[in-house]
Order: sequence, then structure tokens, then C-alpha cells
Amino acid sequence: MTSDLRHRKVALRSRLLAARRAVPPEVRASEAAALAAHVAALDVPPDQTVCAFLPVGSEPGDASWLDGLRCRVLLPVVTGDSPLDWAVHTGPDGLVPGSFRLLEPSGPRLGASAVAGASLVLVPALAVSVHGVRLGKGKGHYDRSLPLVKAPLVAVVRDCEVLPDVPAEPHDVRMNGVLTPSAGLRWL
Repeated sequence: MTSDLRHRKVALRSRLLAARRAVPPEVRASEAAALAAHVAALDVPPDQTVCAFLPVGSEPGDASWLDGLRCRVLLPVVTGDSPLDWAVHTGPDGLVPGSFRLLEPSGPRLGASAVAGASLVLVPALAVSVHGVRLGKGKGHYDRSLPLVKAPLVAVVRDCEVLPDVPAEPHDVRMNGVLTPSAGLRWL
């Protein structure tokens, strides 16, 4: 990665994280309710699997959005610098503290390849371009996991985090869609 590209990504991450921290609690609550309604409207059959995540900190959404999924839901488990592991979400009582302030399922680990069996993957992001380039937090956990996926990849961001351009590297996996509080699911 060139130093210019690295600088652009660091500057964009910094700006986006500061903007997220400035979102008032009532706006966060409203966005979380809207995202939960959009997720509940997704047409995923009960015999299918969705890989999702539990938002943390200033990320859009909250745990309530998982309640609308009437299918098998897998949540990520961070395992060092390797691809994410996955486990079945059984509800709030089945969550335990994990790395990076994340809550993770306490059940059996299914391995990194479990994401390959998903029908849809909801991916956390700081921003996504209109061309599907995703900007994550820079730890690379999803970058190492998403190449295993054959299902549609949907970045979850605030409406203002869908940008005309996001710096891209060769290893970046493009998103197929974006889910925002106001617009819901849009395919890119």
C-alpha cells in the first residue's frame, strides 16, 4: 500500500469515527429502530443462514435487529489475525464478552468456512462507496473472511457514510449492497 493511500484511509477513518461519536443518542435509537425494521423485511427463508454482527460503540444499529431474522444467524468470533470464526446466535442469554468489546456467542465454534454457507452476509463498515468499496476499521478481520463468501455482501452504514469514493486496495472485497437507516437495502 502506498503511503498516500494509507494516509487517505487513516484520515477518512478518523473523520468517520469522529462523526459517529457526535451522533446524538436519540438519533442512534431512531436509526437502530429503522435498521431493525429493514432487517425484519429481508426475505430470507427460515432454512437459510445469515451472517451478521452485533453493533458496538457508535456503529449504527443495536442487538434488536437480529430479532427480525427468522433464520439461522451466525455471529463472528475474533480469533487473532486469522479469518473470523463463527457461532450460532441463540439470543441475548447466549452472548459472552469477547475481543474488541464485542459480544460473541458462547456456543460451539463452526470454523472460518461457516461463512461460505451463508445466504446473506451483513458486514460492519465505516463507509462504503457507491461502487461497493468498503472501509472497515483497519484490523483486517473481514478482509481475511470475505473471500470465502459466495453470497451477497451488504455493508451496514449510516446514510451519510455511503460515499462517492473510498480508497481501495487490491485485497478489498466489494460489497453487493448497502443497508442504511433511511434507504434500507440498496443493491450496488
